[in-house]
Amino acid sequence: MTIDALKQDACDLIDGLKTDLLGVSHKIHANPEIAFEECFASQLLCSVAESEGIQMRRGAYGIETAFAGDFGKGDLPRVALISEYDALPGLGHACGHNVIATAGLGAVLALHRMRERLPGAVRYLGTPAEERGCGKEIMARNGAFDGVEAAMMVHPAGINVKALRCICISEATVVYTGRAAHAAVFPEMGLNALDAITLSYQAIAQLRQHIRSSERIHGVITAGGVAPNTVPDSTTAVYFVRAADAEALAKLKPRVQACLDAGALASGCAVDIQWSPVDYLDMVVNEPLADAYVSNATRLGRCGFVPYERLPLAGSDMANVSHRVPVLHPLISMSPPNVMLHDPAFATWARSEEGDKTAIDGAKALAMTAIDYFCTPELREDVSKAFRQTASHREKTLSIACGR
Repeated sequence: MTIDALKQDACDLIDGLKTDLLGVSHKIHANPEIAFEECFASQLLCSVAESEGIQMRRGAYGIETAFAGDFGKGDLPRVALISEYDALPGLGHACGHNVIATAGLGAVLALHRMRERLPGAVRYLGTPAEERGCGKEIMARNGAFDGVEAAMMVHPAGINVKALRCICISEATVVYTGRAAHAAVFPEMGLNALDAITLSYQAIAQLRQHIRSSERIHGVITAGGVAPNTVPDSTTAVYFVRAADAEALAKLKPRVQACLDAGALASGCAVDIQWSPVDYLDMVVNEPLADAYVSNATRLGRCGFVPYERLPLAGSDMANVSHRVPVLHPLISMSPPNVMLHDPAFATWARSEEGDKTAIDGAKALAMTAIDYFCTPELREDVSKAFRQTASHREKTLSIACGR
């Protein structure tokens, strides 16, 4: 059977699964769950995969809401297909992860039904905590991508792009502890934790004038006191610190830490600064794998690809995977270009007819690209060669990020 015939069979199978797949997408959309709390979504995806005969491992690779399932012979090229399913706090699926989850599931179900005809093996991974917590890095450190030759997923957006540009991100949670007092009668008895957090916020605002254009620092005060006539004795904030690569991030974090310490020093408060145990890394784009996806997406009528070099820098824990194995992470158009990710309107598009079409097209494009990888030794060699060419950068990055 030709590669084109295999691809057509995969697309036909996904069309036959359309009703069930869209039911999954709609249920996940209606039950948004934030990072590490995705119990409903992970159980639903596992149950559907198990109903097709795929043996699933729940609570896989160090995260309770992660899962994994393998099929195919161990000596064949193995591809990881990925479903994300966490939502944004307060915004639901304004990043379209219900569509990502469905696309990954659809591709996996089709390939499983074709497994006896495919010279390849699949690992289906459910990866929680993409929005916050860097779930894929945790899973990678616990072996999720061991024995995998390439990892693939597709992300909805307002445009078609063959790859995503990502920079590094670290998260800091900050707690200032002062001393309460009556703000009018005995203000001299208090140590103002709100002053501490405000001073640090302003110090970071000044630091922003003197960092690189590829660097970002942004945060929110999550608790600032209770009553205006009481000196606040406890305040908290969360910051994201971004830089182009792991080396630049490692240099920027102490500068941010100094601003946070300064708030405590100036106010007399104590401060507890907790940096995230894992950081988001920069994306290593694999051009041959991305080009294979473009060919298959074009076959589905997905045209007008925007060069990824023109995109603003984003963040994704799929970038962490790209330092371990070749990665496919394209954007597939779902909304108008002016409706951005993390916009409340994007959540509406993720449950629209266009969102449904995107989920099905995404499943087909993923399945066809996996078939290309399985059936085309030349593509596998090109992907491997491109990956080897980035070895120096990847090894340096992982050395910094993992403390090797």
